[in-house]
Amino acid sequence: MKVSRLNAIEQYVISHETVSIDELCEVFEVSKNTIRRDLNELEMRGHITKVYGGVTATVPSGAVPTPIRSSLNPADKSLIGRMAAEEVADGDTIFIDSGTTTLCLLRYLVAKNRITIITHSLGALSEAAKYENLNIISLGGIYSPTTDSFVGLSTIEALSNMRINKAFMGATGVSLTAGMTNTTFLEAEIKRAVVHRADSIYCMADSSKIGREAIVTFCHLKDLTGFITDREPAKEYVSLCKQENIKLRFAGN
Repeated sequence: MKVSRLNAIEQYVISHETVSIDELCEVFEVSKNTIRRDLNELEMRGHITKVYGGVTATVPSGAVPTPIRSSLNPADKSLIGRMAAEEVADGDTIFIDSGTTTLCLLRYLVAKNRITIITHSLGALSEAAKYENLNIISLGGIYSPTTDSFVGLSTIEALSNMRINKAFMGATGVSLTAGMTNTTFLEAEIKRAVVHRADSIYCMADSSKIGREAIVTFCHLKDLTGFITDREPAKEYVSLCKQENIKLRFAGN
């Protein structure tokens, strides 16, 4: 329980950049003494630092280590993965983006046949290798620990020869104005190349990502085929999906 809280606090601070102690107490429903003890431990990880009355991030939100991101909202991510898998048909060639939410799709493909996975994500390669029914194509490139993926010009060039039926994309932030966004330029270029080559594009993002914006836009929401999240988004997102004929999936829908 404590480890989960520490990871959640760290992710919250990094995503909000600067947060007061009072806000952390309210969000996580703990006392100031508990928050102060937690912050002392988190500061030793090197991703945040204490300031007067609060705490500030020392790394961008996209640089949160993968093990920490993996531990956040696991039930929501699993739900999103299951719903995304329902969009995959036998014989599909699909792209699995880097990120911890898109990984959850793979475990729900065990009953599918003749599925080919294209990915630059080390985590996705490792997970997909567990299932004998999946064919796997690695894009290669230079490994980036920040995104747990392979990036570079060679990665983008490899995509130029690929035919992708469906792309399942993650994002640092999703907003009406900026669309799907990311903090890392090379990663965003790969995402943009995939979006241009895929017949269908699905956004996989839990509700904590909605309304947030990162520095680089790689896909506008109007270009989506489907928007898969854990709970019903704000009405303006629902309206956009209806207007642009985007398939909206969330719990209970």
